[in-house]
Amino acid sequence: MKQRDAIKCLKKKEAALLLGGGEDKQERQRSAGKWTARDRIVHLLDADSFTELHRFVKSEENIPGDGVITGYGTIERRVVCLYAQDFTVHGGTLGGKHAQKIAEVMDLACKINAPIIGLIDSGGARIQEGVEALTGYGQIFRRNVQASGVVPQISVMLGPCAGGAVYSPALTDVVFMVEKTSQLFITGPKVLKSVTGAKVSAEELGGTQIHATKSGVAHVVAATEAKVFAEVKRFLAYLPSAEKGTPSFHEPHPAGETSLADLIPTNGKDVYEVKEIIRALSDQGEWLELQPRFARNLVTGLTQIGGQSVGVIANNPKHLAGCLDLDAADKCARFVRFCDCFCIPLLMLEDVSGFIPGVEQESRGLIRHGAKILYAFAEATVPKITVILRKAYGGAYVALNSKALGADFVYAWPGAEIAVMGPGGAAAILYRKEIEESSEPEKTRKEKQREYEEVHATPYVAAAKGFIDDVIDPRETRTVLLRSFALLTQKVEGNDRKRKHGNMPL
Repeated sequence: MKQRDAIKCLKKKEAALLLGGGEDKQERQRSAGKWTARDRIVHLLDADSFTELHRFVKSEENIPGDGVITGYGTIERRVVCLYAQDFTVHGGTLGGKHAQKIAEVMDLACKINAPIIGLIDSGGARIQEGVEALTGYGQIFRRNVQASGVVPQISVMLGPCAGGAVYSPALTDVVFMVEKTSQLFITGPKVLKSVTGAKVSAEELGGTQIHATKSGVAHVVAATEAKVFAEVKRFLAYLPSAEKGTPSFHEPHPAGETSLADLIPTNGKDVYEVKEIIRALSDQGEWLELQPRFARNLVTGLTQIGGQSVGVIANNPKHLAGCLDLDAADKCARFVRFCDCFCIPLLMLEDVSGFIPGVEQESRGLIRHGAKILYAFAEATVPKITVILRKAYGGAYVALNSKALGADFVYAWPGAEIAVMGPGGAAAILYRKEIEESSEPEKTRKEKQREYEEVHATPYVAAAKGFIDDVIDPRETRTVLLRSFALLTQKVEGNDRKRKHGNMPL
């Protein structure tokens, strides 16, 4: 074949690849409010930056590309590897070659220390390929685990994800979903109906309402594909490319205008929105919250302070008084370990009465889940700072990045209370006899409560013992954090004792 004919043949094959499963199926995809796989790549990556790999791989059924597009490109000039499942080709189902292409681009991401992004839109395993398709999922899962903590792994759910396929997103660092478009479930509605008789829609079974609020699978939800891609870009901007990268720095910007001194009520029982404090500390008042609808008593997110990326964890008194339950424990531990993997310093904003008591929480494993928080903070070697805003009681005080667990700096606002328990409960126990024998029990109780607050719960007691580093004016918090994080960029911490890995409670 002459060179000119060979080039014509190449162009013909390239044109066929662009059609995916055919123009009619592509049009059906767009009419459903979804972009095609190639549309998505164009909208996510920088213009003309995508290089496709393994374009001409074919399945045993002679499917060009085998229903998945793989390659690399840039997002705001950062190199990323990605794969995009093509729902127009056999519903984006996964077969042997399909899985092989994903596995190879994941291997490439690890070789070049680049984030791996999965644009997922698939009906699950290709039934006609049987065990070969299932083996393909196993190969992907294994690479998810091998890449964990090495390169950032991002799953963007842009359609269905069913059966065993759901475990790959669950193994990645962050899951993005689109409202009324994305669904994840192990057992689909049709199978569920045939087995149990239950009638439920795909959205009710595995949509954003389930995974953003109840299961905690989704980290970020957006209304459209365009908006979810914008959130992916925001997220990447906070991260170094890989675990060996240096912390992420940007041009420093001033904080928001809000005065921190005005944000917390003087009455210790009144609620407030801790997210306002995060905004006041953040450059330009901007930050990215992760899992905002799940375990709302604990807030997690990424921000910048003085141009440096920081992972923020904060108790939110607006929900469950900011106390810790099972879901909050899991949310906290997972986020702390994620930040530690990728060299992101940690800031704990603490206002906590303790772990939620009761039979229901205890029977579901509050001890086991709560232990994850201690493990995560004690294990983390990135810069770690805690600011106690209002109260820090009992085991929760210890668990949430105390000096005893390895915090580099712990600061407290002057109105903070640090104690084994709240003054009311402590006074009732310590001075029970005096209160009972008093002619005015209620007056005596209040007097003893005030005495406990002044003698035992004040932050100056903890400061005198060296358990906190300083008591600071709330208005100076950002300045203190800027200096502290700048100092800790030189931090070196490790464990000389070699071990394979720890055994974090599950």
